[in-house]
Amino acid sequence: MGSVALASTPLAAQPQHPPRPNLIFVTTDGHRPDALSLNGNRILQTPNFDRIGREGVQFRNSFVTNALCLPSRASALTGLYGHNTGCVDNLERAIPQDVPLFTDLLRDAGYEVAVFGKAHVRDLGKRNFDYFFGYPGASTDYFWPVITEGSHGQVGPPTIHEGYVEDVVMDRAIRWVKQKRDKPFCLIFWFQSPHAPFFRPRRLLDLYNGVPIPKPATFDDDLRGYPGKPRAFANADDMIGTYTRRSQTKGNCARSLEEVVKDYYAGIVSADENMGKLFQALTQMGQLDDTAIMFSSDHGFFLGEWRKYDKRFMHEPSIRTPMLIRYPRMARAGATVDQMVTNMDIAPTFLELAGLQVPRRMQGLSMVPLLRGEKPAAWRKDWLYEYYEYPGAHDVPKNRGVRTERYKFIHYYEPPEEFEMYDLEQDPGELHNLYGDPRHAALAQDLRRRLNELRAETGDHYVYQPPPARG
Repeated sequence: MGSVALASTPLAAQPQHPPRPNLIFVTTDGHRPDALSLNGNRILQTPNFDRIGREGVQFRNSFVTNALCLPSRASALTGLYGHNTGCVDNLERAIPQDVPLFTDLLRDAGYEVAVFGKAHVRDLGKRNFDYFFGYPGASTDYFWPVITEGSHGQVGPPTIHEGYVEDVVMDRAIRWVKQKRDKPFCLIFWFQSPHAPFFRPRRLLDLYNGVPIPKPATFDDDLRGYPGKPRAFANADDMIGTYTRRSQTKGNCARSLEEVVKDYYAGIVSADENMGKLFQALTQMGQLDDTAIMFSSDHGFFLGEWRKYDKRFMHEPSIRTPMLIRYPRMARAGATVDQMVTNMDIAPTFLELAGLQVPRRMQGLSMVPLLRGEKPAAWRKDWLYEYYEYPGAHDVPKNRGVRTERYKFIHYYEPPEEFEMYDLEQDPGELHNLYGDPRHAALAQDLRRRLNELRAETGDHYVYQPPPARG
């Protein structure tokens, strides 16, 4: 913040500082980058999300370090790996009070901060936001949603609201944005869509009727007899049409590929429509170009690759997310960035956009240099993936991995120990597991060593323990 000018200083001589931008962070839930018309999807139309990329910058290699809702959101808020905060699964984890959120630092610097939508992180509404209007996870009804409201760490009892959840929450967010204030604001808006059970708004009930949905090339692969994929991948309870255990009891019923994809797309359309309302409000306020808007997702999603559904695994459909940033005061419209970014980079990026110093403890990197069109020589060349929630929903075994610009190495580290390794330049579809091939033994050794180095570099000494049941 600039110093206050002395009263005797002539007005013309006062330094002119550009105003700090308003900040908006929007996510959908489980949104793949190819589920945008911006990226060539011929079925789905997303004009408002596309606008962020057309008028801003698209990061083409954006990933999450844990493809699960709560851990991903905690990493976005803290700039830290889940193994450093304990937010490693979806089992009602809270971010420790001694770990600052980037929103805490923004408030300390004079921003007004509000959170709307699917918070998922336990007790998030009790953090010191200026306003909170959200719900804990995707268990809320899409219609008649149960929402908690509060401010400055004090929240009221959950209340039922009439209407479709995305419409209800966006209308309240726009009311908050339009309030008169003498501070810049930071708005976090986390959509529930397109999370299962994929209920559509009534206005979209007929969307995609009669539209054919193409099958992924690997949809008919018989993984149980497939020599390249380990049992950890083949035996998980996440196959479209063949759920057998826990997953079927949680609303993720054994549906067809066509049902899943069409309802998934319709949920994205409902979110995109509401994003259009937010654009309209900012335009009416004259604040659009003074606002940095980031759009991303908490993880990707399988839509029939190997007949799979959901996320959790380290494969590309699961870990890739959109990352679009619109801020015309800094970013050139239509630019693209190929460097790898992660959800841990969200917190430091917002802090630097606000003109604040990024704390040394944050493990993410600010994307601002990339946003400006710079190419930092020291940008990351690889990163660590982690997944812990086992036994649990979908029966995905615990795993860690390293993702480089070209290669991927996955280690299912509990007995029976298994591995996957891919050359993504030659095999972007991850069809040919190279692990165990003597011709690639040196590569496997190098990647396994690098995985251990990344664990050491990021302070990963974590031993997974499910949280105690809450009474």
